[in-house]
Formats: sequence, structure tokens, C-alpha cells
Amino acid sequence: MYRLELEQTARAMTAPGKGILAVDESSPTIRKRFAAAGIDCTEDTRRAYRELLFTAEGLGYLIGGIILFDETIRQCARDGSPMIEIIEKQDIVPGIKVDKGLSALAGFAGESVTEGLDGLRERLTEYHDLGARFAKWRGVIHIGDHVPTLTGILANAQALARYAALCQEAGLVPIVEPEVLMDGPHSLARCEAVTADVLDAVFDELVSHRVHLEGMVLKPNMVVAGSLADESAPARDVAGATLRCLRRHVPAAVPGIAFLSGGLSEQRAAENLDAINHLSAETGGSPWQLTFSFGRALQASALRAWAGKPENVETAQQVLLHRARLASLARAGRYSPVLENPEHGYGPTP
Repeated sequence: MYRLELEQTARAMTAPGKGILAVDESSPTIRKRFAAAGIDCTEDTRRAYRELLFTAEGLGYLIGGIILFDETIRQCARDGSPMIEIIEKQDIVPGIKVDKGLSALAGFAGESVTEGLDGLRERLTEYHDLGARFAKWRGVIHIGDHVPTLTGILANAQALARYAALCQEAGLVPIVEPEVLMDGPHSLARCEAVTADVLDAVFDELVSHRVHLEGMVLKPNMVVAGSLADESAPARDVAGATLRCLRRHVPAAVPGIAFLSGGLSEQRAAENLDAINHLSAETGGSPWQLTFSFGRALQASALRAWAGKPENVETAQQVLLHRARLASLARAGRYSPVLENPEHGYGPTP
């Protein structure tokens, strides 16, 4: 029974035209983002901002799932309505970030592993009872002169697989996020090679841990040149390298691939996603829904527009809907930079 429910949830999260909104910033992260926008970071301002996002009218036409932080899943809106209920009324699947952040991998300088497996079974049960229907865990892979090592890749792959198996046991769809960071001067080819090795290791471990692939969502990085590379690769090259890597290393059983933005600007994330979907259609299509799971690439402009002021709520919501609409168009291969101008409209459907 759980398998069918997991499959249905995974398909709903990545349904055609929809993507995933990541609102799972940890307390230190959201404090930094609020500070950059000149907003006091208090429990009340965090609640007000997230309520702003979740109540944007029409968001459910564009977003299939929202990833929450522990604080948010327990909060109520100003009128006393639980945040979970507000999300569900938009026909959006609520989810929860369950990892506890990165720690240095002992003995392997420059590499990290994600913490949070201790007590995870009990936390997942509680989150399911609170209304979450999927979860997210992020593993991070660094590219450098001597990294990643096989040990570093395997440590993260094994943690992701253990997390995913526990999620499905609890009736939650696991978002499996093996992020190859874009930090550094590495080339597009180097990112592709590392991403391929990581995906091979992750799926080997998922299969070994008997994870039901039809009931999960993959959240990978796009294959891009490093942020300090001499030249950034154009979107068409990113699309070619990304699709080649996915087609060679991701099983067709996975229903959806929701790309993370990984520090890309809002426009560049949309351009890359559009190029990936456009090239996929040109070359025979793909077995997966190729969509997005963006945080900053959906929220950054909306946060600046809000600036912590109640009178800016409606404007900020329109900015959020505009960015979500562009991402939705990009996952259909129909985005154009011309549409960045909000004069083209904020309509809820692409």
C-alpha cells in the first residue's frame, strides 16, 4: 500500500508544469538572507514571510511540493491556521528537511558528510503525523585538486540511501539530493565526470538498501563549470552535459528529477532548465519529469520586494508567482529572457 502512495505523491510533486519550492532554510541561513534585505530575523518575521509565500493565490498551479524547515511545519499563520493546511489548500504537497547539516569527514580534508541519521526513524514518524508527505536530505560533494575521493562519495551515498529507506518505511517520499558544488575553477567536463561518479554510487546504494525508485525524487545539480572557471559554459552546453550524464547514470524508474539551483542566479537557473528541457524534446524525450526544486532562484526577488513591510505583501507575492511561472515555462522548454519583464504578466498558468 505504501508503495502506491509513494508513487502517487512523487508524481504529484513533479507533475507537468509544476516544480518544488524549497523554503527549508536553516536558522543561520535565513538570518543571513534577512540581514541582506534589511529585515529583522525573529520568529514572527519568519512566520510572516513564509505565510506570504504559501498564500500567494495560484501558487498551486505552478508548485507541486514545498520543502519546510522544522520551525515552519509547527507554525500557524496569523489567523491561527496551521501552515500545513494552508499549503494543502493550494493543492501542494508539504515536505520537510530532515538532515542536520554538514560535518567534516574525518581523515579526508576538504570533504564533508551529512549528519542526522541518529533518531531519524522517530523524527520521520513525527513529521508524517504532522502532515509531511515527503522529506529532503542533502549530501554535498566538493570538487578540488584531490577531491572528491571514493571514500567521500561513498560516505554520502550510503547516508542518502539509509535516509531514503527510512523515509519510505515511514510513508514519506525521499528527495535524494547529491549536490556537486559549483564552487571552484573546475571545468564543465570535470563536473560531468564527478557527477557521473556520484550518481553511480548513489543509485548503487539505493538499490542495495531496497529503496523503491518509483517512489522517490532525485534532486541533482545541473552539470555546470565551476563558479571560478575562466569561462562559464553556455546553457546549451550545460544542457548537453547534464542530459548525457542523467541518461547514462539515472534509472528510468525514477519519476522525477528536480534540479537544484546551486547558487545560480534566478535568470541563469531558468535558462539552463529551459535548455535542458528543450534539448530533451529535440533528442527523443526523457523518461523522467525534468523540473526544478529552487530556493533562492524562486525567493530572492520576492524577499527583496517584501523587505519585511506588510504593505509590500501583495507585490512580493506577485514577484514570487512571476518567478514560479518562468520556472514552469522553463521546465516545458518555453522560457525566454524576454519574459523576465513582469509586464508580460504574472498569470498562474504557463
